[in-house]
Amino acid sequence: MRSDRLGESLLSKRLALPIFASDPLSSVAYATQELLVILALAGTAFLFLTPWLALGVVLLLITVVASYRQVVQAYPSGGGDYEVAMKNHGQFAGLVVASALLIDYVLTVAVSVSAGTDNIISAFPALNEYRVAIALGLVALLAALNLRGVRESGRAFAAPTYLFITAVLLMIVTGLVRHFLGGGLTAESAGYGITPDEGYAQAGGLALVLLVLRAFASGCTALTGVEAIANGVPAFRPPKSRNAATTLALMGGVAVTMFAGLTALALLSGVRYAETPCDLVGFADCETAPQRTVIAQVAAATFGGPQSVGFFAVQAFTAAVLILAANTAFNGFPLLGSVLAQDRFMPRQLHTRGDKLAFSNGILLLAGFAALLIVVFDASVTQLIQLYILGVFISFSIGQWGMVRHWNRELGTTEDPGLRGRMRRSRAINLAGAVLTSTVLVIIVVTKFVHGAWLVLVSMPFLIVLMRAIYRHYSHVAEQLVPDTDSRMLPSKVHAVVLVSKVHKPTLRALAFARATRPDQLTALTVNVDDAETRALQAQWERYDIPVPLTVLESPYREITRPVVDFVKGIRRASPRELVVVFVPQYVVGHWWENVLHNQSALRLRARLQFQPGVMITSVPWQLESSIGREDAGLRAGGPAPGDLRRGLAEDESQASPYG
Repeated sequence: MRSDRLGESLLSKRLALPIFASDPLSSVAYATQELLVILALAGTAFLFLTPWLALGVVLLLITVVASYRQVVQAYPSGGGDYEVAMKNHGQFAGLVVASALLIDYVLTVAVSVSAGTDNIISAFPALNEYRVAIALGLVALLAALNLRGVRESGRAFAAPTYLFITAVLLMIVTGLVRHFLGGGLTAESAGYGITPDEGYAQAGGLALVLLVLRAFASGCTALTGVEAIANGVPAFRPPKSRNAATTLALMGGVAVTMFAGLTALALLSGVRYAETPCDLVGFADCETAPQRTVIAQVAAATFGGPQSVGFFAVQAFTAAVLILAANTAFNGFPLLGSVLAQDRFMPRQLHTRGDKLAFSNGILLLAGFAALLIVVFDASVTQLIQLYILGVFISFSIGQWGMVRHWNRELGTTEDPGLRGRMRRSRAINLAGAVLTSTVLVIIVVTKFVHGAWLVLVSMPFLIVLMRAIYRHYSHVAEQLVPDTDSRMLPSKVHAVVLVSKVHKPTLRALAFARATRPDQLTALTVNVDDAETRALQAQWERYDIPVPLTVLESPYREITRPVVDFVKGIRRASPRELVVVFVPQYVVGHWWENVLHNQSALRLRARLQFQPGVMITSVPWQLESSIGREDAGLRAGGPAPGDLRRGLAEDESQASPYG
């Protein structure tokens, strides 16, 4: 796609919702499950707390969505929490947010794809042994779709997301109607007991508080992905901020409805779910059979069993949207990487769009790290979830406190009563978001640290140090490249050096090109590694009457690179303002394996010479027939060599060339 077609890849609200909101919308498929699995550590005794914890998650979700609506209005450039932190807290806070978000995007892909794989296995338990392979294949598929470009992936993701929303809302309505009409809902695990984990059977006091807080923190996975819309504002059609804010509101309303409804149905149907299947008392074949996910059990209870059409429809759409939820990260990670690269905290390659106007390097980097996590943690949602959401709430908290500072500063710039009133309202919303998300962050660190969150806290400082090192490198390079008087000064003279291995077509072409540049001095240079070959070369040189003197460097240890480098250094020492141009004849081959047979000495010479100041290296390519085709071989510049030279070349062809 041409660069001037970038505007055509921008998203309408209809496409933006499935692209950016698929993560928070799909989180409802496992948020209730993660809340229940933590409470189940103490058996069934504390499952009655589920609705209260779910209510807390709903209130938090509403607050965070309202807070991010203020962010997209104030900072529409797409930096999200990173930009807010940089402009209101400084560089260090910005890098903390950036590192947290980068890690969280990788975890989003790993968790979403693993959860989608779980739901596939819930419908087809025989696939359980292929869990990791299925997850890796899905990551590769997502990367390929995103490399096709934003609009193409948007169309691919829109239908499954909307079908998932429709299926879940239909399930909620059907389930509630059946319950209140007396039809009853009974999950397949409703009759199971739960064996409490050691130490939780008589939980009370502080232990009970920590258990409840840990369950609440796990339920907060429903908030993951909310920040992606703030990071993706540039991908919206104008008016960008208003469209992004509207999409946020739609996403928040649908997510709250689905999470609350699914949690209610799980409680009404008596779902039991444990971290270890054999903790479920009465679950046959717990050693080999996987337990169905919470949403799968609710669907079976609502639609009449695990063989019903409704069950398979919910499972299919849930698996699809969980897999596609990773697309939120596939859009957010490359965009954030592009912003960081523009600010010189990441390699500049992440700022480059591919031929489909997608940030291809960021997409491939994200897919690689997500695949690594899936392999390391065996595509287990229960293990991956312990690392999850910490990064999200770090960015939430820093970003919201940054927005409070932003509004405080903005209030000092205007006296308009109406505008000040709107600013105060926005500040109040962001202040509420800052207090709540900071509180949840403390809860997450305290309750999840020993369960895997420490890995994130260790990884973040490493990323921060790496980004600061990249920034220092780019800054140092920029300082060195500032034009000065010396950089505009012409060299005192140009000394051309042509490397010679034997008298053949590549050598003659290099000499011709060097002479065409009209240097002040021209040296044909060879290295004596074999006396007989060198004498033969000198004889050929005289026989063909080449009008450039041949300089021979002695090399008693048969080394080629060092004598050439020392010769060039000697020219520079004798005349520091003299420019040395080294012409290197080089074969161009048509097959990868031919590179092993040619150009090794040339590559070593180039590698050494490029570090010498005042030295330029010019490759003079000679295309072999394998690279240009036999029918074009006679068309190359210079035409055929004289007959006697061709015969001489044929005789020497079996000899290895030091430079080719």
